[in-house]
Amino acid sequence: MIRQLQYYQQKICADGQIDPTRLYLFAQDDGPVFCGCAELRELSSQIQQQLGCTSLIIGMPEIPYVDLLLASLPPTAEVAIPLDTETRTFLHDIPLVRREDLALRGASAVVDKLSRRKGVIVEGVGLVAAGAMTIEQGYVNFCSLLHATSVKVLLDLLREPLPDPGWLAGFDPLWHQLRTPLSTDIEGLGPFDRQKPDKILRAMDTAGRLTVELGLVDSFFGNISVAVDDALYISQTGASLDRLSGSVDFVLNDDSCCVGLTASSELAAHRAIYSTSAARTILHGHPRFSVIMSLLCEEECKTEDCWKDCDKVRVLNGVPVVAGEVGAGGLARNLPPVIERCQLALVYGHGLFALGAQDFSQPLNAMLHFENWCREHYLQRLSQRLTSRSG
Repeated sequence: MIRQLQYYQQKICADGQIDPTRLYLFAQDDGPVFCGCAELRELSSQIQQQLGCTSLIIGMPEIPYVDLLLASLPPTAEVAIPLDTETRTFLHDIPLVRREDLALRGASAVVDKLSRRKGVIVEGVGLVAAGAMTIEQGYVNFCSLLHATSVKVLLDLLREPLPDPGWLAGFDPLWHQLRTPLSTDIEGLGPFDRQKPDKILRAMDTAGRLTVELGLVDSFFGNISVAVDDALYISQTGASLDRLSGSVDFVLNDDSCCVGLTASSELAAHRAIYSTSAARTILHGHPRFSVIMSLLCEEECKTEDCWKDCDKVRVLNGVPVVAGEVGAGGLARNLPPVIERCQLALVYGHGLFALGAQDFSQPLNAMLHFENWCREHYLQRLSQRLTSRSG
């Protein structure tokens, strides 16, 4: 069990967003197992005992997302409502626990809200996420919480009044990250024999692992598929892209078997793309700055639920941006007409779909190059805002 905790501890720290000295992981096995910041042990123990969860992760971002988010909201605000799809799908909203409430009621202030949601933001403590049954659940919930929080704060820096200049000093690690492009030097994604299941599964496993390692997802979510004759291989819903062994379904296009019940929620979108294009592989991920730039819509319209109802197609650096409800047919309707031209499309608040004619080198490279462009474009726009204010 301690090895599992250490495994997820390393994964959380890998992209440099969380302060490793303020990260604590807890799991209940035959007895309590924990690792990380000892100062958080007592609070974690009290939360776990009251909540009865199997795992708990507490961490403070290296960049002051938490402080900036709380400062941007009214003191009476009880929740934050990010616009990204991960929030809509997994979190719904993010409850807030203020410093005064924590001091007054202790762990109960956190438990009251964590009992109704998968994660909360606690002032002075950081992000707190629980897993009801497994450590992996706690990890997924924590990563979703981090993704949603960072996307909201970074998006607001481009469209809301800028915070006091003193806040931005804490963003130095982010500026360094943005000035260092994601590596596009990838190996192991050459052609594979699409007539041999073992070769297909190996190629999917390699591509999925690289997608996670390169930071093109939050936690390990996304999906991947290969088209073969009248069927496709597709990752299962909830599958870890970096651990796909045993988590890929072979689904016939005529639905003559029930395997599709466990397939990715994006099965309909994958099928629709294959039916209208020459693509043979599809890769889908949630690169953070691609998601942020998709949400920065400057169109004037009266659509209330842009994420699912907008019928406009925007373009970012030549890549179409569409809306569509996840897993409910909206993407299956909106993606095929726009994605074949450049083999890449961005879904509002959600992430990138990328196509390959033969293997996964083309879609993974396309995602990397577009995410690097979004990082550069984000930094340029924020720099312009800061310069305008100082001038």
